[in-house]
Amino acid sequence: MKRRRAATPYAKALFELARERAEAELVGRELGNAAAIFDVAELRDFFARPWIPPAVKRAVAAEIAQRSKFSKLTADFLALVAGGGRTDHLKVIAEKYDKRLDEDLGRVRARVRTAVPLTDKEREMLSAKLETVLERRQVVLEEIVDRGMLGGFLVESDSVVLDGSLEGQLDRMRRRLASHEDGAAAGYATSHDDGDEEDP
Repeated sequence: MKRRRAATPYAKALFELARERAEAELVGRELGNAAAIFDVAELRDFFARPWIPPAVKRAVAAEIAQRSKFSKLTADFLALVAGGGRTDHLKVIAEKYDKRLDEDLGRVRARVRTAVPLTDKEREMLSAKLETVLERRQVVLEEIVDRGMLGGFLVESDSVVLDGSLEGQLDRMRRRLASHEDGAAAGYATSHDDGDEEDP
């Protein structure tokens, strides 16, 4: 929780600068890549050592940015974060940055779980369907292949869940059958109760 709070001002400041320079999407991609790079065990351990001078950490971060061909804004930001001993916050900063970017662009992210990878046509159709359901201009799919699923798909986006999986369909079928059986049993009991009444 503390890390998430500390990441907020970093993400906000970087996003505002990137938007002013019309580099918001570029910086977002670079920040995500940087978070993955700095999460490598060797680099993570290096930047976590308190006895390494901030100037050395800034220089190493700048070298990583140069080799990765990151923009100047991203490179400067990484050096700032490294010098301040906050490289372990990069993943959360990237998440918060993406959220601001999504809100600014009017888009939403949706996690799609499937048994097999989606085809291009399926991806296009699902994106169009979700844009209508979620009332957004753009939907970014984050695809997860779950070999344990029997088939279909499961979509989660914030508080919205769309269950098109085979397991979900079978569960809904079981509930409908159970409801039908309960209704039939109640009707049977009622008809027999009526039949048991004696004539006056």
